[in-house]
Amino acid sequence: MKHRLAILPGDGIGTEVTAEALKVVGAAGVDYEAVPFDLGGERYLRTGEVLPDSVLEEIRATDAILMGAMGHPDVAPGVLERGIILRLRFALDLYVNVRPFRAGPSAFNNGVDMTVIRENTEGTYAGEGGFLRKDTPHEVATQGSLNTRMGVERCIRFAFDLARSRERHHLTLVHKTNVLTFAGDLWQRAFDAVAAEYPDVATGYHHVDAACIYFVAEPGRYDVIVTDNLFGDILTDLGGAVSGGIGRAASANLNPARTGPSLFEPVHGSAPDIAGTGQADPRAAIVSAAMLLDFVGESEAAARVFKAVSGSDDVTGTTSDIGSKIAERV
Repeated sequence: MKHRLAILPGDGIGTEVTAEALKVVGAAGVDYEAVPFDLGGERYLRTGEVLPDSVLEEIRATDAILMGAMGHPDVAPGVLERGIILRLRFALDLYVNVRPFRAGPSAFNNGVDMTVIRENTEGTYAGEGGFLRKDTPHEVATQGSLNTRMGVERCIRFAFDLARSRERHHLTLVHKTNVLTFAGDLWQRAFDAVAAEYPDVATGYHHVDAACIYFVAEPGRYDVIVTDNLFGDILTDLGGAVSGGIGRAASANLNPARTGPSLFEPVHGSAPDIAGTGQADPRAAIVSAAMLLDFVGESEAAARVFKAVSGSDDVTGTTSDIGSKIAERV
């Protein structure tokens, strides 16, 4: 079966790591059609366009999306993030963010094998808020956290299903229920209600500040974690740091209902300071592509890519060298 893949290389090293990810997908023998889209900082600077409606509809017609990185030093913060990344999440209902972390024992901990499930379309990123008396000495800015029972529960249910499929059968809710007594209460009640349907999954709870300590000192205590949008954003960057670096951190932005394409991307950013130098590590993009393959039904090819990457600690060289050597092992 041929898969139509929307390719959004983006900015900076995004184009470089995406090329290597596609090289490995090809080596895995997957039949696909790459549908490239010119989106990112360069297009915005050239045309003033971020994500036109017509382009969004073209992307919606594909089977899955592989994105490199969005971010340009000449574009104000928030333009590309809200205009492309968040718009795709909201428009395509990519309500689950999946971030796997795996690493062997180190001087700091006994190893990492955990997956964070982050709610991806609500919370503080929903855009609730505004300004009063902007640019005056009496300016007020508000930023609300929007949490719906539907949005929270469907994310939690996905996390329980994932925990049930893993060996340890354990799920931890991370929030800040002692201070965020409205949003936190909704998350805890929804978590407890869904937990009653999964008696085979053990559960736990940690405040987000405690979780930050455990991520560094005792990450082995975690199997699957579910949390809200903002806490998940922060925790997953920390997860990358304790499992080999953010340059190896992959992610999936999923629409589990499959009413539209899901999006897969490394989370290291566009790194303009090293763009074009061959220093970027493409492994996060390659793992993201493997997650894409698994989601579209190419499980055997995905398993071979995962295995090739997990055994690639000895692989060094330029971005292209690393991609080629991993492709040879698939």
